[in-house]
Amino acid sequence: MQRIIILFLLLHVGMAAVAQSKPAYVLYNNKGKKVSYKKMIRDLSARDVVLFGEFHNNAISHWLQLEVTKDCDVKGDLILAFEMLETDNQAAVDLYLKGQINQKGLDSMARLWKNYPTDYAPLVNYAKDHSIPVVASNIPRRYASMVFAGGFAALDTLPAQEKVWIAPLPIAYDEELPGYKKMKEMMPGHGGDNLPRAQAIKDATMAHFSLKNYQPGKLLIHFNGAYHSDNYEGILWYLQRQSPQLKYATITTVSQKDIHKLDKEHKGKADYIICVDEDMTNTY
Repeated sequence: MQRIIILFLLLHVGMAAVAQSKPAYVLYNNKGKKVSYKKMIRDLSARDVVLFGEFHNNAISHWLQLEVTKDCDVKGDLILAFEMLETDNQAAVDLYLKGQINQKGLDSMARLWKNYPTDYAPLVNYAKDHSIPVVASNIPRRYASMVFAGGFAALDTLPAQEKVWIAPLPIAYDEELPGYKKMKEMMPGHGGDNLPRAQAIKDATMAHFSLKNYQPGKLLIHFNGAYHSDNYEGILWYLQRQSPQLKYATITTVSQKDIHKLDKEHKGKADYIICVDEDMTNTY
């Protein structure tokens, strides 16, 4: 009888422990199998370029971006690149990294996103403190707006000194890529064919400036919205066209009510899938 009571108590304690386990996220591979954070870091550290796809307002995405950066920074061989920083603001970013301007100076010189202080400043400041290069990779938004309004041809009107902030023209473009087709279907009447073209010029520019600043033997981590690299398209499509010999990895972020089994629709989106509880607090 005593043995039965002990077994009952152990079972009760075990069930209570499970009930109290409330992970904020679960990490999966592209097949939907759970994978350890440690294993992911080992794999990422052996790559040349990692595309870290985020939800721009997701706290778990931003926390893991900083943790991944720290845990991959074991040999002092990192480069960080950001969709959230535009190419013509690179000089201001460099001044900040060198300590020649402070945060207020960066705020006034660069077009920073509203959530920069909470979501991206920790990464840039880590880079500053550890002498890690930071790449402003995204096309200045005014040029993407030109494409949205007038297609790729609108960029031909730019003077040569402004084209240096964009991927070399003309860019390759495949309108049949599923991501671009889906974008057009999801937003009918909003730009027509030029909506995915504006996305493509961003993807091409981020790929171009990532490769321009990549250094052999180092790991470049690029932070971008998940849609820019989901399903191995977007930025990755351009990277692989230009430098197929490099070793790439992708990370994405998804949100589910039940994070303990990856929904079918999310399988195959990236090499590593951060599945976040949909009740997670957003940063804005």
